[in-house]
Amino acid sequence: MTILAMADLDLAGKRVLIREDLNVPVKNGKIVNDARIRAALPTIRLALHKGASVMVMSHLGRPQEGVPIAQQPDSMMAPVAAHLGQLLQMEIKVMPQDFSAAAASALKPGQCVLLENVRTNVGETDNAEAISRYYASLCDVFVMDAFGTAHRAQASTHGVARFAAIACAGPLLVAELDALERALSKPVRPLLAVVGGAKVSSKLQVLESLANKVDALVVGGGIANTFLAAAGKPVGKSLYEADMIEQAQRIMAQTHIPLPIDVVVATEFKEDATPTVKLVDDVGANDMILDIGPQSAAALVATINQANTILWNGPVGVFEFANFAKGTQAVARAIAANQGFSIAGGGETITAIEKYGIEKDISYISTGGGAFLEFVQGDILPAVAILLERGKN
Repeated sequence: MTILAMADLDLAGKRVLIREDLNVPVKNGKIVNDARIRAALPTIRLALHKGASVMVMSHLGRPQEGVPIAQQPDSMMAPVAAHLGQLLQMEIKVMPQDFSAAAASALKPGQCVLLENVRTNVGETDNAEAISRYYASLCDVFVMDAFGTAHRAQASTHGVARFAAIACAGPLLVAELDALERALSKPVRPLLAVVGGAKVSSKLQVLESLANKVDALVVGGGIANTFLAAAGKPVGKSLYEADMIEQAQRIMAQTHIPLPIDVVVATEFKEDATPTVKLVDDVGANDMILDIGPQSAAALVATINQANTILWNGPVGVFEFANFAKGTQAVARAIAANQGFSIAGGGETITAIEKYGIEKDISYISTGGGAFLEFVQGDILPAVAILLERGKN
């Protein structure tokens, strides 16, 4: 990919506007999980070290566009600014929505500020030219570093890159693209993908794309139930999609999909429901499949052990419930123990990684959810496409 990289630029004395994904969970004014903020730190620190005055922008939550931020206090960037300041050991002020190019020019090298929630700006989500040009007017260099929002063509991710004097990719975005390319375009085989989740329909394109690339495709959760049904196995009252049977059968004809041998079932979807291990052929009409069984887990661990490249998105069971978490835990620990290259993405996947304390054992943890899946299914992300276009100039 021919994308200009921020790391290669001379930023001394430049006004640098960085789009990060700082959309973190906030409860009672406190950051609950700061993983995305920590992921952005190297980019911000590098820009400051290079002598730039830095403006960071991001969205937070789901505010109403055009409504003053004072009327939407839950979407204010103040908690993020405070936490970011603690991590950077410097004061980070939140700039008002009328922050001007003149105010941006008054910032000093080594100073860092945070713009108020971009999603409240009129035209942001529509990628409007006016707001895009406004963002561009604030800076000498625009840095797209928010992989998690790269699949959205919005003013702060795409439009600004059209009009900024210089548009480039930040270290985090570059790392994301390099890791995905390594896993999908230049994998050391065998290449294994583990894809879990509730519905085949929500990940159909991902599954179809992976079927043409991987040596084995492991499916989990409700997705696995649909594939079991497609293989003629009983699924009882389990979550599955009857209208996706034909698609599942088509995917099974394309690549090797190891289906569960045994499963953990319950008669109700409750945290304290009684777990029962059954062979897949013995699943009853009132059973709900909530996890893979010990034989299936052992078989998957063996498959994971043989892989040299692993892409992981989604749990293989209802791991939020302790009685139905053993399958996901076994898969997670096997991926962590694998000595090859592993890349993981998606909210539930990251939650599982943190739950089992294996963050340091995964080669690369993607900060993107939707963007991760769209890249995997072969889509060109809008924010990446515009950087590629600008890179040709």
